[in-house]
Amino acid sequence: MTTKPAPATTSTTAPVSPNRRRGSAKGGSRRHGEGLAGYVFLSPWLLGLMAITAFPMLFSLYLSFTNYDILSSWEFVEWVGFENYWDLFVNDQTFRHSVQVTLIFAFVAVPLKLAAALGVALLLNRETRGVGLFRSLFYLPSLLGGSVALALIWRAMFSGDGAFNDFLGLFGITGQPWVNDPDWALETLMVLAIWQFGAPMVIFLAGLKQVPTELYEAASVDGAGKIRQFFNVTLPMLSPVIFFNLVLETINGFQGFTAAFVISNGTGGPVDSTMLYTLYLYTKGFTEFQMGYASALAWVFLIAIGLITVLFFSTGRFWVHYSDGDND
Repeated sequence: MTTKPAPATTSTTAPVSPNRRRGSAKGGSRRHGEGLAGYVFLSPWLLGLMAITAFPMLFSLYLSFTNYDILSSWEFVEWVGFENYWDLFVNDQTFRHSVQVTLIFAFVAVPLKLAAALGVALLLNRETRGVGLFRSLFYLPSLLGGSVALALIWRAMFSGDGAFNDFLGLFGITGQPWVNDPDWALETLMVLAIWQFGAPMVIFLAGLKQVPTELYEAASVDGAGKIRQFFNVTLPMLSPVIFFNLVLETINGFQGFTAAFVISNGTGGPVDSTMLYTLYLYTKGFTEFQMGYASALAWVFLIAIGLITVLFFSTGRFWVHYSDGDND
């Protein structure tokens, strides 16, 4: 009996239609066009980043290794290496004094500002008639920011014949020229910085709105009073917001300039008591015209703020508590 062989089967691939090829090519060109359009819309920002931020930063880095003087021609500019940085840390007494004044200002004014912001936020965290008006009034000083007009008013108010001494005179207290006294001039700047607590207050208010009321009810059932609820419920739940405000306000504290410049007439006086780091940088660059030295000051300042920020983030995982349990 013979077996008839089975017919061989061949697999054939259906040819791709021209319409499909055309559609694929059209889709690729469309994606390419969308990507190109995205870069076109981003180009103003990219140009601004390069022209206003990146290039000036790199150029100032170069200047920090030179003896560049604004009043001199470029042909007299010389590469001095690390001489500017050496003079900063070894020979410049005013540099060390400005660092000390800035640290005192930041590490005193910032905690008190955050404490005032949190305290007022707790008082305003209720739905009563007129609370919106009070929130606006407390936020108003932050809108003024570092304005020259505000600094002028502050200098006039704390001068020898200013309104603050008139207020003290109502209670039989003899005032003094606070802004002209080396022992009190920096403290007047601190009071001005603390008074502008509106921005962190608003952020604290937003954080307080996110704290679940069930946590307070459970704590109350367990017998916890208001103070214990604040330390065991409010502060842990607000720790991410506290961390956010702490980082921002610390950086702002180190960058303080306008009030110190206006109140001291740009000298950092009296007796360099208000010589903040940024004011000293400005003096070197735009009063003494030592732009190379000022650039070195600026880069030391940038690195210092970066290190402080890294310190905050590295220690935050020990005390910042997130609702999802991820503290990394």
